[in-house]
Amino acid sequence: MIRSHSSLNATAFVILALALLVVPAHAEPITLTVAAANSLKDALRAVVPTFEKEHPTIQVRIVWGPSQTLRDQIAQGAPVDVFLPSSLEEIEQLEKKGLTLPGTKAVYAETALVLITQEALPTRVSSLRQLTDPEVRRIAVGDPKTSSVGKFARESLKTLKLSEPLQSRLVYAEHSGAVLDLVASGEAEVGLVYRTDAIRQRKVQILTEVPPGAHAPIVYGLATVWTSTHPSAAKEFRDFITSPRIQEVLQTFGFGRPSHDPHTAQR
Repeated sequence: MIRSHSSLNATAFVILALALLVVPAHAEPITLTVAAANSLKDALRAVVPTFEKEHPTIQVRIVWGPSQTLRDQIAQGAPVDVFLPSSLEEIEQLEKKGLTLPGTKAVYAETALVLITQEALPTRVSSLRQLTDPEVRRIAVGDPKTSSVGKFARESLKTLKLSEPLQSRLVYAEHSGAVLDLVASGEAEVGLVYRTDAIRQRKVQILTEVPPGAHAPIVYGLATVWTSTHPSAAKEFRDFITSPRIQEVLQTFGFGRPSHDPHTAQR
């Protein structure tokens, strides 16, 4: 039996159409690797599922750690797509070395440094000046060598001329989560962390906020880094995090709206 050319063309068209329908169904989702500061855990765990639902071809893998440690790992070539530290300075250090992709840095939130105490047996302090009182024997702070929150705490105490009077009382922790643990367990009467660290913690309470002028602005940003293999997906993630609807969600976790343009961070 001899088929006409029109019949053959029609058959070929149907086969091609079926192929186009089948191939995407079997396409493997890509994995977007995000290096994020420990202080972002609660917030990202709340919003990332929404991103994955809206982008079914992208799976997000998060590597947690202190911001400075993550920055060093990226500089050494760690396979990361997006960097979300707890300080914009960490991104800027990579940027100066040409280790971020041009035009990908963005600011999406700000926060404050706060003084916390244990919820069960709180220390009655209403200002940082009262940290010199005898009842405050141990003050938990982040280690400036390993954490951004430690650098801001050191800067604040220096600005307020409290570094020397309180030096013997400082207890250093690797990151903000460790500071929270020291205060929650009573090993330190008070501690200095970001508002984002403390706002949803049941075992600690916020005593007061460190005056904004005591330290540089605590600005949260993100950028696609030089090792990224999925820059397009990284852009989708950036647009998602900086969108107004997600910023509203972030506010419930202690973040404030950025005073900078969310798509261009200049300091």
